[in-house]
Amino acid sequence: MRSAVAAFVAFAALGAAVAEAADAAASKPDFSGVWTVYRPPGAAPGPGRAESAFPRDPPFTAEARQKVAEYRSLVEPLGLTPGGACVGYGMPSAMLSSGGYPMEWIQRPEQVTVIYEAHSEIRRIYIGNGPSEKDMIPSRDGTSLGRWEGNTLVVETVALKEAVDQNSAHSDKAKIVERYTIGKDDAGRKVLTAEMTMTDPVFYTKPVSATKRWLAVEGGRLLPYDCTEPQWEDQLDKLRQEQAAAKAKDASK
Repeated sequence: MRSAVAAFVAFAALGAAVAEAADAAASKPDFSGVWTVYRPPGAAPGPGRAESAFPRDPPFTAEARQKVAEYRSLVEPLGLTPGGACVGYGMPSAMLSSGGYPMEWIQRPEQVTVIYEAHSEIRRIYIGNGPSEKDMIPSRDGTSLGRWEGNTLVVETVALKEAVDQNSAHSDKAKIVERYTIGKDDAGRKVLTAEMTMTDPVFYTKPVSATKRWLAVEGGRLLPYDCTEPQWEDQLDKLRQEQAAAKAKDASK
């Protein structure tokens, strides 16, 4: 009997905690929806970039400069890029540049999912229930842990793989902190502002910061982005040409 009562009390407490978390989340700004790169009213169309970007000449350490120079000596003579090989941007480039493609936010109390149209990259921002450090698997987008400070969503991203192929190269010791807020511009349009700071004791001698704004797209949706499909179609065309050439050769015998 006592165990049943204890179980009921524990279940009730859990339910109350979940309800409390849901109520708290309901009072926060809703970032859900499709967002495109912000351009001021009347601005000419273009890919759009961060309004306050990381410095063009980053405060790299000697190790970082050596690694980035080595990478560029490999790819620049051939004009190669990660995107050409269907490799996604990764953080922080996915948020700072994204090639002018839009993104979609899906918000729940315990997790915010960000989908970038470019390369169909997906970020999961865990709020209060993220994996422990030992369970984090290093990746180009890392692991993002979020928390609320008033109406500001603060996101810390760690467990990043070293990336010398980004505009914002970094080591696997980098940490990115983003602060997201919602407001309106002078034209009354809904705007998402992202303030970002990256620290990296291996690649940078001091932190670097940037700011980027995104504009809400009412009723917007993301389009399919399949980087490998054109390569597959090219391969099929090549096989058809080889098959036709072989048949023509046999016919001429």
